[in-house]
Amino acid sequence: GNSGIISFGHVGFMAIGAYAAAWQTCCPALKPTVMAGLPAFILHRSVPFLPATVIAGTLAAMVALVVGFFIMRLSGVGASIATFAFLAIVQIVYSNWDHVTAGTSGIVGIPVILNVPIATCASVVALTIVYGFQTSRYGLSLRSTRDDEIAARAAGVNVFRQRLIAFVLSAFLVGFGGALYSHFLGILSPDIFYFNLAFITLAMLVVGGVGSLAGAVIGVLVISSAIEVLRRLETGIDLSGVAVQLPPGSQEVFLGIFMLLILIFRNRGLTASREIAWPRRLSPHRSGDEISAEQK
Repeated sequence: GNSGIISFGHVGFMAIGAYAAAWQTCCPALKPTVMAGLPAFILHRSVPFLPATVIAGTLAAMVALVVGFFIMRLSGVGASIATFAFLAIVQIVYSNWDHVTAGTSGIVGIPVILNVPIATCASVVALTIVYGFQTSRYGLSLRSTRDDEIAARAAGVNVFRQRLIAFVLSAFLVGFGGALYSHFLGILSPDIFYFNLAFITLAMLVVGGVGSLAGAVIGVLVISSAIEVLRRLETGIDLSGVAVQLPPGSQEVFLGIFMLLILIFRNRGLTASREIAWPRRLSPHRSGDEISAEQK
């Protein structure tokens, strides 16, 4: 939303963060067997949950710094395709790096630590960081490159640097989220971080509204709720003695239809890509007519 570049590859940073956290927190007795290729300093010891998640996010940011040095020199469709290529590379590497990631057989035994309070606190921290960036001079400079790149360059904005900063920061947050996700599932497989998850995250953004933080949050809430309802319907529920069950795969079909309807009837998302405005308190020195005139 801030840069005008849609990334299809951020799920790859989520995979990097998830596996980095698993390498640190998984039981030392299992790692020499399943992940024998890990460095010795981490192979026989474990790291506490919180430092492990921060380190995982930092590793994702470091990878983003290297990858972004090349990708962020592109614009528009070219940059989006390059991020998708990065996702494919991560998928192939992690699926075949058997002695470190356990390949397609996956990693088990990851401590299931994530709960509602931890997830809520992490969400608040992430939103605070994103809001702070969005309202800073870096966020303003980045949005200027989205609205008119030529004018931004003429005004002295370093387009490459601003996009790279945003790319690295977002990779850190996504990697941090991947670390939390690994401690929610308890198991990891490279297939988790590919087309399905990339499609769902894109659906969240499109449904909520690409151009605003509020749109991203609302999109997450709406799509997550829809997925949970459809998942329950696929397993079957009882309504007043009547069994209701959707066929397998209905979740993806309904999400696709929902996205299509949003694009047709509200192509800028549920929030129309606008932030939610906080109500302003009336000043005792301004009349209602003056405020109405100003709003018009």
